[in-house]
Amino acid sequence: MTRITLHKNEERRIKGGHPWVFSNEIREVKGEKVAGIGAELYDAAGGFIGVGHYNPHSLIAVRLLSRQREDIETVAFFEQRIASAVAMRSRCYPGLETFRAVYGESDFLPGLVVDRYGEYLSAQFLSAGMDVRRSLIVEALRNIFTPKGIIARNDVGVRTLEGMVEKIELLWGDIPERVEMVENGLCFQVNLREGQKTGTFLDQKENHQLLRDICADKSLLDCFCYTGGWGIHGAAFGARAVLGLDISDRAIGQACSNARLNKVADRVRFEECDVFERLRSLNQEGQRFGVIVMDPPAFVKSRKNIAEATKGYLTVNRRALELLEPGGYLITCSCSYLMGREAFRDMLIQAARLAKREVRLVETRFQAADHPVLLTFPESEYLKCFVLQAV
Repeated sequence: MTRITLHKNEERRIKGGHPWVFSNEIREVKGEKVAGIGAELYDAAGGFIGVGHYNPHSLIAVRLLSRQREDIETVAFFEQRIASAVAMRSRCYPGLETFRAVYGESDFLPGLVVDRYGEYLSAQFLSAGMDVRRSLIVEALRNIFTPKGIIARNDVGVRTLEGMVEKIELLWGDIPERVEMVENGLCFQVNLREGQKTGTFLDQKENHQLLRDICADKSLLDCFCYTGGWGIHGAAFGARAVLGLDISDRAIGQACSNARLNKVADRVRFEECDVFERLRSLNQEGQRFGVIVMDPPAFVKSRKNIAEATKGYLTVNRRALELLEPGGYLITCSCSYLMGREAFRDMLIQAARLAKREVRLVETRFQAADHPVLLTFPESEYLKCFVLQAV
């Protein structure tokens, strides 16, 4: 196994529980320098820190899997880690068949994401270390879940940072054109080959229930609605009318199908449009809504575009606040890790000022429990969900 030694004084963060070692923190590498190779990590004094995967071509040079001396090259190792992760989800969501089964570093499997959609699994191998061990992982997944199919949704840009190609691959069995998932008693069809992320977004399942107590007999605007998760929940929870907006014609088509599937199509309408521009025109038309949901894609792609992305968040939230009825609610989200919680709150303060609205912060929420936050790994906490009320 490759032996990696850190520069002096570079071990504090890592010994404190962070699983990443950056390339500039490494003093010496002895052994094979192959992307994904197993490696032992030592501090400058020769003290053992842990074992993980090494990639000489990545800024994140080492991803730690264990702080113990153990064999990380076996099916049994992955079975134990995945089974432990699934057991936690079973305690959180007894009986639920669609959930995030493995969330990378938070489940001590850095670079691996696995979502369960009933009898089918959708995985992402985001690091070279996980990618070269896919056969071990697939065997472990088959042993634990006995799935009908496993697909790799490796069409994500982060793989290029690891020196890997982006592609979608069938790893086991077969995957149908659509699978059905149940969330909060509602049914949604998911395309595991073409949908966002591993098929759809699974991290708002608990936040969707916020609508239960606030949208009865109100009009609801669902911005960046994708396949209708928020809007359809709102209709099911008693909203009298729902308008969903998204720029993707494919997403709008699936949202309409999901509305019919849940028998709320008579109260839900979806529009394919530029959400920024449609928010402006809705205001010009004098439209007002009792509840608005703002759940855009990640605007912040890198640190260098934080300022530009913040302007985007500011614009859509200001326009949303302008469209709120007195006493209305804005549920606004950011899934950009680089947009911190306090920065997001500061942006909302500015948006309210520009919209000339007084707003009350009712509640703040996070991602769902099957996307757990590892306390020593702040990168695992990414989703911000603020509930505001116009007063």
